[in-house]
Amino acid sequence: MDLDLRLVRYFTAVVEHGGFGKAAAAVHVAQPALSRQIQRLEHELGARLFDRTPQGVSLTAAGEEFLPYARTLLTTAQRAAQAVRAAPAGTLVIGHVGDLVVTPAVRELRRRHPGALVRSRHLEWRDLDALAQHRVDALVTRLPLPQAAGGLRVTVLYDEPHVAVLPRSHRLAGKDSLDLADLADERLVPCRYSPAMWGTPIPTAAGPPAVSGEDSFEDKLELVAGGHSVAVLPAGERRSTLRTDLVTVPLHGIEPSRVVAATRAEDDSALAESFHEAAQAAIGGGASGSETPVAK
Repeated sequence: MDLDLRLVRYFTAVVEHGGFGKAAAAVHVAQPALSRQIQRLEHELGARLFDRTPQGVSLTAAGEEFLPYARTLLTTAQRAAQAVRAAPAGTLVIGHVGDLVVTPAVRELRRRHPGALVRSRHLEWRDLDALAQHRVDALVTRLPLPQAAGGLRVTVLYDEPHVAVLPRSHRLAGKDSLDLADLADERLVPCRYSPAMWGTPIPTAAGPPAVSGEDSFEDKLELVAGGHSVAVLPAGERRSTLRTDLVTVPLHGIEPSRVVAATRAEDDSALAESFHEAAQAAIGGGASGSETPVAK
């Protein structure tokens, strides 16, 4: 049996107001219509709920039995509706890597989706597969991205030039800018988003790298500061500028680093769509960025 909650509400109104007249006014229906609705409920239940007399109405034994259940039904329905309205309208965890800041995008998403749970999570470079592994729902990072089954939806937010990071005492530290050829005699620290790590050839001195690609970013900066190597980083990577023993010099002749927003290609949720829009507006400066629907 599928009970109509509206009929149950009419029943409790008649009980609470002691008759059809006052109950009809309380639920904003005509008295004859309310009487017909109660009759309909009695028909569905297969039992008479009220005794009707010239003096008014009173509950039958069946009505007395039904009343606590009716009240529980209405209370449960109200609580269920409140719980649904209070529940987050989706969840989005935004991963971000290195020095990239996603706070403006998080704020914009919360403004657009006040009922959603939006939070950020800082990732190490070795954790870039967190998106493919569903440990985060979205990602703001620099290219390249690891492969993902099913592919990724990638929106370009902005490009940034590269700089050479040198010890302050380095012979090239006072230059206004450098070309790739200027680094031919230098040993390059392998950084995750260094162009040398993803296809742009940089002529450097022969010999094994001074550190491995798995060492921390801070370890690599320490190596540069010690005069053993140089690094090539995106100009937006500001952590190297926090050290007074390092300098950055603009580097020409290299394709710019590309900052992107990414989600899983199969995620067609409203939050994922809104993330790309919010990231473009809040991080990418509002300009319409190019998009790669599926990047494997």
